[in-house]
Amino acid sequence: MLKLLKLSFLPKSHDLGLFIFRVSVGLSMLLLHGRVKMLNFSSMVEKFPSFFGLPSNVNLGLAVFAELFCSALLIIGLFTRLAALMLAFTMGTAFYMVHKMALTGAQSGELAMVYLFAYVTLLFTGAGKFSADRA
Repeated sequence: MLKLLKLSFLPKSHDLGLFIFRVSVGLSMLLLHGRVKMLNFSSMVEKFPSFFGLPSNVNLGLAVFAELFCSALLIIGLFTRLAALMLAFTMGTAFYMVHKMALTGAQSGELAMVYLFAYVTLLFTGAGKFSADRA
């Protein structure tokens, strides 16, 4: 019974876990956020905020770059730590400056925070064995 509760019959593989984590986080960001921003760039640019003294079109372009290109790098596991750093910065900016660190309500930044923690985790762990970085 204890063996069943501990799931010890399943093989342990940190590398497989990192692969699944990296691909799922990368795909969700790429498909659900980056692609949407790219396809709706012209309509979103008017509402997108200006940060760091940069105009909104530049900030939106940087967000699209991170959410599309860096997510694709995560998925294949190439330059994983650099891609995770860029995505963590993007999500940190969204959480702090757009969502004002709110975790509830209409402007909740909960998802941005979850992505931020995921990217910080990958920043420290790297891609794992099943990646282009290891090849």
